[in-house]
Formats: sequence, C-alpha cells, structure tokens
Amino acid sequence: MIPLHKLERLPRPLRLRKTAKIFAETENRLCTAEPGAVMDMAYFSGVLEMLIRDGAFPAAVLKALGEAREIFCGEKDAGFGSIYSNESRGPRIRRAVNAVRHILLAETGRFPSDWDLIDGKGSLDPARRRPFAGMQVYLEDIRSPFNVGAMFRAAESFGAEKIWLSPFSADPRHKRAERTAMGAAAVLPWERTETMPPGPLFALETGGADIGRFSFPHRGVLVAGSEELGVSPAALAAADASLGRVSIPVFGVKGSLNVSVAFGIVMHAWAAALEWPANV
Repeated sequence: MIPLHKLERLPRPLRLRKTAKIFAETENRLCTAEPGAVMDMAYFSGVLEMLIRDGAFPAAVLKALGEAREIFCGEKDAGFGSIYSNESRGPRIRRAVNAVRHILLAETGRFPSDWDLIDGKGSLDPARRRPFAGMQVYLEDIRSPFNVGAMFRAAESFGAEKIWLSPFSADPRHKRAERTAMGAAAVLPWERTETMPPGPLFALETGGADIGRFSFPHRGVLVAGSEELGVSPAALAAADASLGRVSIPVFGVKGSLNVSVAFGIVMHAWAAALEWPANV
C-alpha cells in the first residue's frame, strides 16, 4: 500500500481514487482472509484521519467517516493482530472498509455497477442442495447477463431442479452473469434447448391468475420471458393450454417489475406451496 505521507501529497482527485482502490483491495482480501490474516489498523486509522481533514465532504459523510475511524482506532492497539481474533471483529472491520469504499466511489463520481460489488465467493457444495423434484424453469430470451445471473441465484435458492435456456438467452458463464449468480450456475443443472422443455408449463405473465390464488404444480416448468417483450406468443399458447399464467398484482404507477425480481417472487411462492401444501 502507498505510504500515508505520499498519499497525502497527491492532488485530491487522485488521492481519493488511490484511497478507494486501497479500500477495494483490502475488502477483497477480507473476503478470502484465513483465520490468521492480519491488518495494519494504525495505517487505516491514519487514512481515515486524512480523509476527515479533507474538509470538502458534507456533514453526513464526515459523520460516517468518523464512525469508521472509531472502529479502526478501537482496533489499533492490536496492530497487525488477527482480523478474526474474536467473532465480531472481522464483520465489524469489513463493514467499515465497505462504507469508506462506497463513500469514496460516490465522491469521485463513480457509482458501483453489479460487477464492482464485493462478496465472498467460495465454492458452493452441491451435496447441500435440497431441490424440489420436478421444479424446473425455462428462461426464454432473457438477454441481460445480470438478469440471467440473478434468476439462477433465485432459482437455486428456492429449490429449482433445473433451468432450461432458450438459444438467445444470455450465457450463465458470462462474467456478469457469474457475478450476480454468486456460484449458483455451478451447482444448478442447466441446459440450452431449441424447443420448449417437456412437462406441464405455466407462464409468468400479465393477465393470469393472481399469485395468491394460483395453483402451483408439484411438477412443472415456469416460463419467464424477454425483458422487453415478455413471454412469446408460442410459449404463452403452450402455457395457456397447460397450467396457465401466474401474475403478480402491483399497485404503483410504474405497473411492472424487473423480470428477475418478478421471477424471484414467483419462485418463492412456488417453493412455499410445495413446502407447505396446506397453505395452497
């Protein structure tokens, strides 16, 4: 890391960018830190003191920086001691690092995209999965890698057995899809198909049964369609001839939801119906 005295001499825009990078690299290390990992609390306490002396931050930001500085000052006596010397130390330090990183990103005019967000990756254990047999999903022309990744994450979380992808859906191995899926695509079976997947079908689309009254099947395929155009006429016709459509009532002016958000809501409702069938 750049010495504190050199950091202080840099022009303010460059100093803030360099400091944001230091905090980003530190948070990445914290995510993968072994129990014996160490961190120089005095250095980070000094960086926070430098930022507070800056004088150009608004009062709310100065307050947040001061709170972060108190955390580092409180840990400073440990010097290079273990980050995880007690159960709460690691999470407390990481939250302070995260807060400062986002403050600096905002101050430099660079708000984070999904791929900038930092989380512990780790490997997921497929043996711990508890899927519902017969709960499957068909993503029809979902173009955004972010949405595909988010839908994989929701599907895996709520017990999907498998995901089918249309030929033009984004690749779940795309780096942006992997970033939002957080490892779900590695443990949830998936397959591309040029035809509608087999099995009873129902579509997530407007004009269907209210999600609170829809009869979710024990086995079936949920069809979620394009962000722009919704489920295709062919897929809708197949769903209408099979299990029908499920819709989410909304009450705002916008009148619609992001497809991955709507998908997550329906997957939760489906899982709840299978887990507690008496509620259906």
